[in-house]
Amino acid sequence: MSNHKVVLAYSGGLDTSFCILHLTKDKGLEVHALTVDTGGFSAEQLKTMEERALALGAKSFRVANALTDYYDQCIRYMVFGNVLRNNTYPLSVSAERMFQAIETAKYAQEIGAGAVAHGSTGAGNDQVRFDLAFNVLGQNLQIITPIRDMQLSRQAEIDYLIENGYNWNWEKAKYSINQGIWGTSVGGAETLTSQKSLPEEAYPTQLSEKEPSVVELQFEKGELQQVNGQSYSHPTEAIQALQQLAGPYAIGRDIHVGDTIIGIKGRVGFEAAAPLIIIKAHHLLEKHTLTKWQQYWKDQMGNWYGMMLHEAQFLDPVMRNIETFLEDTQEYVSGKVWVKLIPYRFELQGIESPNDLMNSAFGHYGEMNKGFSGEDVKGFTKILGNQTKIFHSIHKK
Repeated sequence: MSNHKVVLAYSGGLDTSFCILHLTKDKGLEVHALTVDTGGFSAEQLKTMEERALALGAKSFRVANALTDYYDQCIRYMVFGNVLRNNTYPLSVSAERMFQAIETAKYAQEIGAGAVAHGSTGAGNDQVRFDLAFNVLGQNLQIITPIRDMQLSRQAEIDYLIENGYNWNWEKAKYSINQGIWGTSVGGAETLTSQKSLPEEAYPTQLSEKEPSVVELQFEKGELQQVNGQSYSHPTEAIQALQQLAGPYAIGRDIHVGDTIIGIKGRVGFEAAAPLIIIKAHHLLEKHTLTKWQQYWKDQMGNWYGMMLHEAQFLDPVMRNIETFLEDTQEYVSGKVWVKLIPYRFELQGIESPNDLMNSAFGHYGEMNKGFSGEDVKGFTKILGNQTKIFHSIHKK
């Protein structure tokens, strides 16, 4: 290390709390805790995090607000691409980790730190995301990873903190919670198995609203702009407003099973009411406003975008190319979508758009068509089946 100054990507949880104490007490390093806000912290939480970071020995605590950048540079493209990892997970943590890493590398350079640190374990994806971003952007910064290098269990971390006088009721850390505007991940003993589900109490948002309601979402060129007729200065505010309405219904809970970057299977619980509603509502609007082949190629590119993002490749220039394509497809994706909120689930009811291709002027599906005659269809069908007819005439079996 060029000096003893370290910037720690600090979440306020068990792992990064251990890192502060270990790096200051055992390693004699000057730790500067940086919390990157991607929409997951209240003012009260940030205040508590600051108090704890300083009490644990951090030299300083700072909050970097990356919410607008996170949306403008990433979330909007995940909506355009209807990105759900393995048709399930809205990449809540996968996406925001890159922005946390980017901000950490920037801050390290700003204060002249010789190293950066993170609290990732050696078993998951986050270690790769942080390390890759630090290697690309960090300009020879040393990367320190105590949890990974020491192969610590959560219980070992709790014991160490308590032994050193920090008995802050760590049993609440039974579940690892990562909260952001695009969803909250929940990890615990159950997600380390293949068969156990998370208990009700593991989810941060509990069911408190049982009476169904309907919410109206207004999209403009693929972006959520209004919720129940209320306009917002930035789409992040619309997302948060929808989350306030849908969260109390305990909507968006699931467990994602996927392949990690390092090649092992991983399992994580999550709750993401607003993200799942937005993606599904947006997708329904696209079904009405895009052509068949636009939808087909969007599916391919959206899937690739999500995969590359998950695999820590956000900084690769090909991502900018895919983003250009995805944004271009949103020219006519504007209109209203109505969604019914019900405890633990939601229903898409319908859309209204000036660009709706299901236009009655051209006919009604299954009833009458005004664009061509029955005789036209006879000829079209004969030509369409010609190649298959030739194949079956040669291969009679």
